[in-house]
Amino acid sequence: MRNIFLFIRRYFNFLLFLLLQGFSIYFIVHYSRYHNALFSNSANQVTGKINDQVNRVEYYFRLKNTNNELVKADGILLNKLRSDFEIPDTASRTVIDSIQVDSLERYRRYLYLDAKVVYNSVSSQNNFIVLHRGANQQLKEGMGVIEPNTGVVGMITEVSNDYAVVMSLLHKNSLISGKLMHGGETGTISWDGKLPNLLSLTGIPKTAKVAKGDTIITSGYSTSYPKGMLIGVVEEVIPEKTSSNFLIKLRSSANFYNLQFVYIIDNKQTEAINNILDKAKKKNQ
Repeated sequence: MRNIFLFIRRYFNFLLFLLLQGFSIYFIVHYSRYHNALFSNSANQVTGKINDQVNRVEYYFRLKNTNNELVKADGILLNKLRSDFEIPDTASRTVIDSIQVDSLERYRRYLYLDAKVVYNSVSSQNNFIVLHRGANQQLKEGMGVIEPNTGVVGMITEVSNDYAVVMSLLHKNSLISGKLMHGGETGTISWDGKLPNLLSLTGIPKTAKVAKGDTIITSGYSTSYPKGMLIGVVEEVIPEKTSSNFLIKLRSSANFYNLQFVYIIDNKQTEAINNILDKAKKKNQ
């Protein structure tokens, strides 16, 4: 308290000047329309800039929640795509399915489940991704995984109660079916363990019309991925000397360096397809 009084005593004249200056400015602004308008305009500009900066800071700290909301919204839109439904054959079936979704009697085939990536590797020969979602949240082995832009990421190989392990496309044992978007020729997608994000497509005959920039998509010949999911874009077409096929190098659509959220594809027909395949295999044994 003593220091405060000493400070006021020492700078009394200067403080009195500031006080009187403040009163003068107040009276000028309050009783002069011109100065009042000028002050209001300047004050609004300053306040607007301050509010803009505050909003920028608040927006930065809200990015995590914003990303979570966008992922959920994107998942809702994916689950409403027409390609995720089909009209069943009613020629001989009269039983009403319990998962009927609308008056047109369309039945859901694919359901997309969002998940957060908690671990991801790109630098080893066999790369894996860990998701914070597991059996308690409807995940099973064999489900396909895509990123928000529908680029293929990999396939679930292990599931615990609350976590799941995904075999990334950047894994030497990863093999999925891919096809040329325009020509329709189908081959096998693999990774040679060298450059991340650079995959190989084999089994495409030299008669196929393929060039750099062409799109490679999933073929649909699997219960893990619907037809038309993006796999990558052709970087190089190499004629194989020992066969009648091309070796096609493509850059993956998914950016494996920056995976934060993914969608898991739940094919509602997987069990029925696998059951009939198992019966056919047993008959041929």
